[in-house]
Amino acid sequence: MERNKMNEVNNGTLYLVPTPIGNLSDITQRAIDILANVDIIAAEDTRHTKLLLNHFNIHKRIIAYHEHNKHVAGEYLIEQLRIGKSIAQCSDAGMPVISDPGYDLVKKALAENISIVPLPGANAALTALIASGLDSRQFVFIGFLPKTNTKKKKILKDISNISMTLIFYEAPHRLKETLDILLSELGNRYAVLARELTKKFETFERNTLSELRKKLDEESARGEYVILVEGFKDTEVKKEEVEKDWKKVALSLVESEPLKDVSRKIAVEFNLSRREVYQYLISKKND
Repeated sequence: MERNKMNEVNNGTLYLVPTPIGNLSDITQRAIDILANVDIIAAEDTRHTKLLLNHFNIHKRIIAYHEHNKHVAGEYLIEQLRIGKSIAQCSDAGMPVISDPGYDLVKKALAENISIVPLPGANAALTALIASGLDSRQFVFIGFLPKTNTKKKKILKDISNISMTLIFYEAPHRLKETLDILLSELGNRYAVLARELTKKFETFERNTLSELRKKLDEESARGEYVILVEGFKDTEVKKEEVEKDWKKVALSLVESEPLKDVSRKIAVEFNLSRREVYQYLISKKND
């Protein structure tokens, strides 16, 4: 009886409904019931959500709600909630509101004293974490890093001394760049790359950041990634001290040895990427 009661849809209520991150069997019966009975479904990508709804023979009015229209669409959805409509908000995959514009809709709904009901369900970050082998007792979820290098470096600097596991999301076309900056700002830590979670070709790559980055030069990145990075350890030398040491040694060696040879030596000695060392020496040469 309790299950049926919780699956009932109430007027003027915003439901936050998780969707599968790959395997359609992972959706809950409660999520199906809510999607089938609300008045409106707010979806990040209406085409993607229609495929999911068609699979479960659900035919409902769908409104596009995404990063580029969240202000206009958000006001419309709040107005519909005010007049008693029930709405389910879902992202393309996984938990809504997490790395998703649903955050703004929730804030607006709370400001209007609108009832909000969250449903449990699939989440890529937690799915990857529990199988990663990294410490799952405490962790920090970062999600997608900002687009500019300046903002990326600021965030990474702020979290560089946190001892908890760090979790990031990344698209395949930006993965190499992101691993480069993680290696540069956090050092050569142990990390895990998880992709195609819950799908046929689900994979976990476990290694140091430098080795994971090197492997990407040999094969293409495909699918959305979860990057999990080991937290800072007290035994680590602080990044600023390591950086000062390797730069000093590199500048000394380059006076008598070829730049490429120095880059290789320093990269091996200090667990850095050869590219990072090379680019630093080139910048100093051009100063």
